[in-house]
Amino acid sequence: MVEGVHFRLRDGWATAEEVGRRALAGALSDLAAMGARAGEAYLSLGLPAGFGEERALALAQAADALALEAGAAIAGGDVVAAPALTVTVAVTGWADSAEELVGRDGARPGDVVGVTGRLGAARAALAVMEGEIPGGPAVEPALRAARNPQPRLREGRALAAAGVHAMIDVSDGLAGDAAQLGRAGGVELRLQAARLPLADGVAAAAAALGRDPGELAAEGGEDYELCFCAPPERRAALERALAGAAPVSWVGEVLAGEPGARLLGGRGDVVGSEGFEHRW
Repeated sequence: MVEGVHFRLRDGWATAEEVGRRALAGALSDLAAMGARAGEAYLSLGLPAGFGEERALALAQAADALALEAGAAIAGGDVVAAPALTVTVAVTGWADSAEELVGRDGARPGDVVGVTGRLGAARAALAVMEGEIPGGPAVEPALRAARNPQPRLREGRALAAAGVHAMIDVSDGLAGDAAQLGRAGGVELRLQAARLPLADGVAAAAAALGRDPGELAAEGGEDYELCFCAPPERRAALERALAGAAPVSWVGEVLAGEPGARLLGGRGDVVGSEGFEHRW
């Protein structure tokens, strides 16, 4: 993650601690999307002149705290000088057998499409940070959620064990990430904007932008929820598997159409198929 591309330290966009946590969360989320357990993590920092030892330690300590939560361990890394703050994280994951893991290429016509948790917090936070809309109590929950992402490792393992066919994490926007599942499986994922579960603050942000809240949530990246495809007869089992963890919302279906994904609005029209470009 590179300053000016994935985050900004100036103007209060993010603290060093938040940068460290978000960098590790993004890497761990890729493990969650396979149903893997977390192993070792390696953290390398490119530090610009004047960044300071105190902030560098705060960044590393925040990443380490998340690693402990996730059952991982930061086992090494590097520190070098750089023209801009750059945080590189590599993680290892493991499973007892390859059969426990889930890829992106298994979606089948007739599957239903589900997502964990709630979406759109990162996009709503970005709108505030870039000055598209004013901040305030109505959108503050989205800012808090965006600054404290939770990689869904437990949920990913539970979904894999319960029989999902394909899975990906929502890091580049649901529309774009679902399209990756569709292209990998040679199928079309058809999503309904009105069914998307919205994070607190997203509806207020969408109203301020004059946007449909579901469409806004679908284009926002870095929510780090999971999108998955599963046979419809497994819906109840999947919901039971996630009891006490992140809730499941069923947001679409898989068709034998053009590979990719289509986001449908309230009138059944296609309103989007693209994901998020990192601008934090």
